[in-house]
Amino acid sequence: MSPYDPSAFPPFAVTVDLVVLTVRRHALCTLIVRRGEPPFQGRWALPGGFVREGEDLGAAAARELVEETGLHAHDPGDPPPVPGNGAHLEQLATYGAPDRDPRMRVVSVAHLALAPDLPAPRAGGDANSARWEPVGELLGEDVPAGDAGAAGRGVPGGGAEPLAFDHAQILADGVERARSKIEYSSLATAFCPPEFTVGELRRVYEAVWGVALDPRNFHRKVTGTPGFLVPAGGTTTRQGGRPAQLFRAGGATLLNPPMLRPEV
Repeated sequence: MSPYDPSAFPPFAVTVDLVVLTVRRHALCTLIVRRGEPPFQGRWALPGGFVREGEDLGAAAARELVEETGLHAHDPGDPPPVPGNGAHLEQLATYGAPDRDPRMRVVSVAHLALAPDLPAPRAGGDANSARWEPVGELLGEDVPAGDAGAAGRGVPGGGAEPLAFDHAQILADGVERARSKIEYSSLATAFCPPEFTVGELRRVYEAVWGVALDPRNFHRKVTGTPGFLVPAGGTTTRQGGRPAQLFRAGGATLLNPPMLRPEV
């Protein structure tokens, strides 16, 4: 076998990009940052950064998550390492188009992070501002009538410029992963606090799927799915009205039967 010559292959860098999703004011939102440095200086982008020498991909994503949001990653079903300050984190996909970054050949390993209603973000790294933005606006799903050209622009507030790099595609893939995965797994509970009501869980499904669900049918399905929810032993009136029973996520990771997404 001929000897391996590393110089025969072009060098490239590796980054991690984060699709951080949460539900705020009954809407599915993602974290975006305004880039403070070239390339695409001044443009909105997903948070992320370069993988450091000797750093594992998962560790790099977890580090970026802490730096950008203050959240700590944890495995599904495990309690957050810091109560009230944890997020579900999983690898999403790899993006390696030769021209995706004008600086050099850069391969990005995107990760999906899910967490309950989060406070206003803080900008970090090379970002000079950060904000939560409804994914429907970024992906052109909430385009007003007569503005069909805005669809797919990936623009906060309907501006003229898309998200930097290929981040509109990464965001779309992350949103679809979340939408499909809550059909057959208990991932929707990652958007909820440790104890939640069926109504709060229903609003997560409605926000992620972008549809209205029948409350009675939803209650019957989720409470009748083995291992999905377990009673927490208390009630709450934080949503107003009569006291509602509190639940916690059960031990099931796969739902049988699944929660099928309504046709829209």
